Amino acid sequence: MIPLKQFCRSAVRTTVRSISTTNAVASNSSEIPANGYHFELNETQREIFETAKKFAREEIIPVAAHYDETGTRPDELVKKAWSIGLMNGSIPEYLGGMNQSVFTECLVQEALSWGCSGITLAIMGSGLGQVPVVLAGNKEQQKKYLGRLLEEPIVAAYAVTEPGAGSDVNGVRTKAEKKGDEYILNGQKMWITNGGVANWYFVLARTDPDPKAPASKAFTGFIVDRDTPGLTPGRKENMMGQRASDTRGITFEDVRVPKENVLIGEGAGFKIAMGVFDKTRAPVAAVGVGIAQRALDEASKYSLERKAFGVPISQHQAVAFILADMAIGVETARLAYMKSAWEVDSGKKNPSYMASIAKAYGSEIANKCASDAVQIFGGSGYNKDYPVEKLMRDAKILQIYEGTSQIQRLIISRAVLAHAKESN
Repeated sequence: MIPLKQFCRSAVRTTVRSISTTNAVASNSSEIPANGYHFELNETQREIFETAKKFAREEIIPVAAHYDETGTRPDELVKKAWSIGLMNGSIPEYLGGMNQSVFTECLVQEALSWGCSGITLAIMGSGLGQVPVVLAGNKEQQKKYLGRLLEEPIVAAYAVTEPGAGSDVNGVRTKAEKKGDEYILNGQKMWITNGGVANWYFVLARTDPDPKAPASKAFTGFIVDRDTPGLTPGRKENMMGQRASDTRGITFEDVRVPKENVLIGEGAGFKIAMGVFDKTRAPVAAVGVGIAQRALDEASKYSLERKAFGVPISQHQAVAFILADMAIGVETARLAYMKSAWEVDSGKKNPSYMASIAKAYGSEIANKCASDAVQIFGGSGYNKDYPVEKLMRDAKILQIYEGTSQIQRLIISRAVLAHAKESN
């Protein structure tokens, strides 16, 4: 039997080559299959999904309640996931990474989140910090910062959100002032995943002091090492859900960053930060599908066991229809994230529209299915001894982080109206 780590890495590379070949064929309109979209995972993709699902079933589910109750980070699970190749999938192949597609990452995120989305965030959240360096880092930056993630189970973090700047990225107040060959950072970030355990951070800071400067020129992206003097993580946040994630505020007090750690150049930070979301919103939607699928699985099983009025509650139409609506939501949300990931991997122009649809819909389906599962469980669903109340708590944050559902609707509506104007 092939060792799991060896299988995962070779399987992902094979998948990437397969997807790349498929995209090359699809780019030639005369060779597009007559049936259009292809809805079957290839063998390698199925193996990757099942590997992640097995990890969720055997490693995550047995301990999920413990980490939720204690609010501690699952360090041992992170190490295990790293050892078998479930982490750092987007790192380029020339560094020894897997260069995996967004589609493949979505499959992993869904499978792991079926076990526990909080533990998934602890395992996969590092990817958000890595993507800016994958997209915009030069070879030296990538080798130094992405390379070290392959050498040991350490993680990165994405530090953009602030106490007064969440969805409004233009409201970022952290400042970076250039002095000689360094930049001096001062400010505060909030709600940073991996905030207390990251080895390094992607940090967005204002380099143009003019408050009227456009966002496209006002901000710069930096790579900041954790051990830099003046960088101080705050207390771990006591969150409602996804409690296994190490989420904290970060304070920067006269933090010195060498100019070599600027991504692309001064003023390019906003473009980098927004470009990240095209690659990360589909995986967030996949997390939502994982939660929704688990809710459907738990509710279906319970409906066959629980009796009311002399028969299993699954035989009551009121319950059966709830299950049917949950299934409709799961399947359509899965298709949405798959199309979004496919657009990014295919290099389609302006994938933000579909990414926002997938993220908004997937997060809302997760919340609806979790709530419906609690309803089917009745009083037991409100009890921590059963799994569905945790699903409901975990799902809520999906409507908030990486752009609220309202921000996604703003992006979607602008695209719709722009298309309407072009059509007139």
